[in-house]
Amino acid sequence: MPELPEVQTTVKGLKSHIIGLVIKDTWSNYNSPYFKDSKTIKDPAYFKIFKTSVLGQKIISVERRAKNILVNLENGQTILIHMKMTGHLLYGLYRFNLANKNDPWEPIKPESLKDPYNKRVRFVLTFDNGRHLALSDTRKFAKITILDSKIIHQSEHLKELGPEPLDKEFTTEKFRECLNKKPLGKIKQVLTDQTVIVGIGNIYADESLWRAGINPVEKVQNISDRKMSKLFKAIKTLLTKGIDLGGDSMSDYRNVDGNKGNFQEHHRAYQQTGQKCKKKGCGGKIVRIVVGGRATHYCNAHQKLSK
Repeated sequence: MPELPEVQTTVKGLKSHIIGLVIKDTWSNYNSPYFKDSKTIKDPAYFKIFKTSVLGQKIISVERRAKNILVNLENGQTILIHMKMTGHLLYGLYRFNLANKNDPWEPIKPESLKDPYNKRVRFVLTFDNGRHLALSDTRKFAKITILDSKIIHQSEHLKELGPEPLDKEFTTEKFRECLNKKPLGKIKQVLTDQTVIVGIGNIYADESLWRAGINPVEKVQNISDRKMSKLFKAIKTLLTKGIDLGGDSMSDYRNVDGNKGNFQEHHRAYQQTGQKCKKKGCGGKIVRIVVGGRATHYCNAHQKLSK
């Protein structure tokens, strides 16, 4: 699933491409009778409402809240997009080919859109400049809805979210306060709980815990102030690095131009099972366990549980 750096990279790309454009048409094959009353475009009835709301509207800004992309329209409404597990947004020139029933939207340019990971287009916005914004989503888990911009942060989609870890106001003290809401929780699970802190998923949790030398199943209440400070700094550093490197493309993620990010080239723990730990002088190796249903990777030497 795209995490904070991937979503922020997407927002940055959208800002450079779609602000000021007018939506001329929209298309989706998410429509399913199994999603009635879902208030997302997966509900065929809701998609009609969505289409009426967005047609003819100019995009005035794009922002991020947690892992959600917020596309603000001139009419005071906001398209909310959560890319979920396999979704990523793409901008370019497409053509619709009726002969291809499974993947009718074919990219023309840029060439990078022709990456096989970009082919499962489920949703499209067509703009007045002839270009398109397409959502590729292999597993069809993504969420798209439209809300009143004035109350969007009080909506069911955003109101329970925790603080942003890269905000200047997010201090070590605030970090500790957030984690202490679940003192008996395993740190990996607490870090990835979006009601505690937003934007952190499997990749950046594993990498941050590796850097801080904390075992992923350590209970929050057992983590020393020194290690808590190291974890705080690791999260800030790695999320920023992830953004600087254009996100992580170990799996499906691509940026709006269809290109890979580079954070996957800097993994020290995530999906490094069996590899020698890269911490200088450590001598351990990376092992894989499951924590809260999530694959988790850590070093069996320098990430020991507290005694």
